Amino acid sequence: MQDETAEVAVLGGGVGGLTVAHELSERGLSVTVFEAADRLGGKAKSHTYKPTPDVALPAEHGFRYVPGFYRQLRDTLARIPREDGTTVADHLIGTEETLVASVTDSESLKRTQTPTSVDEWMAAIRPSVGDDQLNLREINYFQRRLLTFLTSGRLRRRDEFDQVTLWKFLDADNQSQAYRTYLAEVTQALVAMDPRRASARSICRIHVQLVLDQVHPDRSTESILDGPTSDVWIDPWVRHLRSQGVQFRTGTSVIAIETDGERITGVATGQSGEPVTADYYVAAVPAEVMTKLVSPELIRAAPTLEGVASLETAWMNGLQFYLTEDVPLSYGHQAYVDAPWGLTSISQSQFWTEGPFEFDDCCDAVEGVLSVNVADWETPGIVYGKPANACTPEEIKTEVWAQMAEHLNGEEERLTEDLIYDWALDPALTYDPDERQLTNRAPLLINTVGSFRHRPSADTDAPNLFLAADYVRTETDLATMESANEAGRRAARAILEDVGANHLPRVWDLSEPRVFEPIKRFDDTAFRLGLPHPGELEREVRGGLLPRANSLCGRLFR
Repeated sequence: MQDETAEVAVLGGGVGGLTVAHELSERGLSVTVFEAADRLGGKAKSHTYKPTPDVALPAEHGFRYVPGFYRQLRDTLARIPREDGTTVADHLIGTEETLVASVTDSESLKRTQTPTSVDEWMAAIRPSVGDDQLNLREINYFQRRLLTFLTSGRLRRRDEFDQVTLWKFLDADNQSQAYRTYLAEVTQALVAMDPRRASARSICRIHVQLVLDQVHPDRSTESILDGPTSDVWIDPWVRHLRSQGVQFRTGTSVIAIETDGERITGVATGQSGEPVTADYYVAAVPAEVMTKLVSPELIRAAPTLEGVASLETAWMNGLQFYLTEDVPLSYGHQAYVDAPWGLTSISQSQFWTEGPFEFDDCCDAVEGVLSVNVADWETPGIVYGKPANACTPEEIKTEVWAQMAEHLNGEEERLTEDLIYDWALDPALTYDPDERQLTNRAPLLINTVGSFRHRPSADTDAPNLFLAADYVRTETDLATMESANEAGRRAARAILEDVGANHLPRVWDLSEPRVFEPIKRFDDTAFRLGLPHPGELEREVRGGLLPRANSLCGRLFR
C-alpha cells in the first residue's frame, strides 16, 4: 500500500525540482520546494528588464527551444493546464527554417521541417554553408564518422567514445580548414561545447537525435514557446503545483545537507541555518551549487557524489536587443558560423503575435526582440580584440551587434544601430567596475572527455537522498531542460517505488533506427574481445595511429 504521508523536501526550484514536485504531488505526496531565488524556474525562467520605472520588458537567460526528441519535457508541458483551458504544450510553435549566415560564404536558409521532395532531401543532408569550400570526400567522411557512432554499441560509447574528444573522433586535425569550420566546430553554437574538449559520446548522441528529428515524419524538428518563458510556462506550472498542494519557499537557500553517515537527517537553510526535516530529500540544485554542499560526511553516505566536484562548467548566456522595428530575419533561429563568439539568435516577436503575451502592455516603442546566445566567452572578438568574459557589459553589447551585422549586412543593411531601443544582458552576469571583473552566477554544465563516470544517478546510496538536476546520468546527457526533467522523473520514480506506489512516472529512452540494433550487438561483442569498430580502423589507418587493420573486426561488420 502506498504511504501518502511521506513528506518530501525539494532543494531547488528549477525544471528538475518542479518536475519532481509535479510527479510526486500528482500522486498524493506532500512536497515543499526550497528555492534560493525570489522567482521559480531556475535557468529557464524569464527576467524583467526595466529601462525606466514605467517600462517592464521580458528578458531571458538565453532563448528556449524544444527539439522534437524532447519526449519527457513535452509530456510534462502537456500536463500543465493554463487558465484559458489550454495546456502549455498548446503554446509550442514549430519553426520552419534556420538562417545560416557566414562572412566568407553566402548565407542559406535550412528547412527545419521534414523534407517532402527530392530537392528538399538533398538540401537537408548538405552542409548549411561552405558547399564551395568542402569537397565531397570530406562531406562523405564526416557522414561515415556519424555512421560509425550510430552503429557502435553501448559499451564502446561509454568506455571508448566518452574518452575521446569530438575533435579527435571527427579527425579534424587531418582535414581541411573548411571541414573544421563548417562540420567539426558547429557544436560550439549548438550546445556551448568546445569540440576540442567535449566528449564524442555526448555530442554525437544529440547530433544524431537532431538529424532524426528532421527526417522523422511524426515529430517536429524544433519548437519554441509563443511568449516569454515564465509567462507562458513557469508561472502556469507553479499555479498548477500550488493547486496540487505543493508548498514553495522562495528566497531560501540551502547551506548544508546533514547526515548521520547513512541517511540524511536534515537540511540547513537560509542565513541562520534554519533546519528543515522531511522523509525524503531531493537535491535539485545545479552542479556548481551541489559541489559546495557535498561534504566528507555526505560522501560517506552517498559515495557517488564525490564525482560532482570533477564536473566542469562553461558560460552560455544571452542578451536581448529591443528594437523599434521588428527584424524577423527567418522564421526560426539564426546561426553565425564565422562569429568568434559562437552566436545564435532568434527574432522573438513573430512567434509571440498569437500568444497570450502583449508587447503593447510593456512598451509602445518596442516592436521587436532579437534574443542572442553567446557560446564562446574565451575567443577574442572583432571590435575590442578581447574575449567576452573580459569585456564590460557595454562592450559585450557592441561586440555582439557588430558580429551579427558583419554576417547579415551583406547585400542589404538589415541591422543598424538606430534600430536599438535598448538592450539587456543576462542578469546572471554581473560586472565589478572596480575590479574590472565579469562574473557568472549561472554557468552551464559541459560534458568533457571522461566526465560520464563522474555523474551520479538520480538515486544515491543514502536511502532518502535523490538528485534531480542536469548533471545526473540521463539519456539526454547534456545540460538541457530535457535532461533536468528526466532526472526529476527518475528521482520521483525512486521515491514512489520506496513508498509502494504502483503508478510511476514514465521515462523514455532516446530512440535510434532499429535497423542498426544487430550491428550494435555485434559491436558490444567485438568491444568485449578488444576489437575496434571498423569505422575506427578507417580513421586510425588514415591518421597513422594503427600499423594495420584488424581483419577479423572488418569481417564481423562487413
